Amino acid sequence: MTVVAVGPGDALYLTIKGREALQKADLVVGFKTVLDVVQPWLEHAEVKPMSYRDQEDVLEYATAQVALGRSCVVCCWGDLNVSARELLARVRRRVDHVELIPGISSVQIACARSEISLEDVVFITLHQRKESSSELEELVHYLEEDRRHIILLPRPFDLMPAAIAGHLIDQGIPGQRTITIFQRLTLDGEQAWSGSLEECRGLTQEFSDLSIMVLPRSAEGSADSGGDQHGT
Repeated sequence: MTVVAVGPGDALYLTIKGREALQKADLVVGFKTVLDVVQPWLEHAEVKPMSYRDQEDVLEYATAQVALGRSCVVCCWGDLNVSARELLARVRRRVDHVELIPGISSVQIACARSEISLEDVVFITLHQRKESSSELEELVHYLEEDRRHIILLPRPFDLMPAAIAGHLIDQGIPGQRTITIFQRLTLDGEQAWSGSLEECRGLTQEFSDLSIMVLPRSAEGSADSGGDQHGT
């Protein structure tokens, strides 16, 4: 079984290796929104969409097909090393060998849009289904440390930008700290909002579940890090 990460949404970001795996597959499974992206390369495969409710049943079907000698590709969003851990765990429980084909992530696109280097970034995701207090404490810690930019994946729909900004201000982070929120990166309708944490806290608009937040380090933090270079 092969897991292919399809990128942030624009089909042009699908890697050539991922495309070749899809074209050779006998069976391709994934959430419908993901399969819509790769549809042009599914001419010869059986296609089986899944949802959160029936994903276990669909993966059981895929496992049975692999046992019959058919090649199966499981598709996921973005890069499988960023937010596909739960799906990968489900696949690995069922088969002995899984080939992984990474993709481009929204984190990489956000870096490019913001003109910052991944070397200077701390990445935090709230997508995991567990208590968020530890992740928010980590976020406050790195903002106070102010040595790196922070890229944050909010959690739809209970921990979105306005709530996160309010929490940070309540924890003592200055309201004038700047923030940029990207929505639907690489897709039609891509948007970007920039402002202060204080302004973000007051936002009432609904954000897409395909949102990503960039909190750049302050000018002081950037100056302080200038002497901390390593020859790596």
